[in-house]
Amino acid sequence: MPGPTATLGFILATLFGAVFHFIVGGDVRRLALFLLVAWVGFGVGHFVGVLFEINVLNIGTLRILAASVGALIALIVSHILTSGQVRKRFNR
Repeated sequence: MPGPTATLGFILATLFGAVFHFIVGGDVRRLALFLLVAWVGFGVGHFVGVLFEINVLNIGTLRILAASVGALIALIVSHILTSGQVRKRFNR
């Protein structure tokens, strides 16, 4: 069973992905993409925070600031990489 730190991280990453999808829009496939990207980016950001000992805005052992920045960077990059495909699809 996952601990409270992993549960909080999962909830925050899901919230980041859902809010990002609400802001930029898209269909259900993009929502799934944004959720997956937010989870991965949140995890990578947390581990980068652990590696570089970024101790700003921690809750327990979870590096909230580093993980949030990682999730947001991953979401922005995924939006940039997939925005061209959406435009081509709607131009038909």
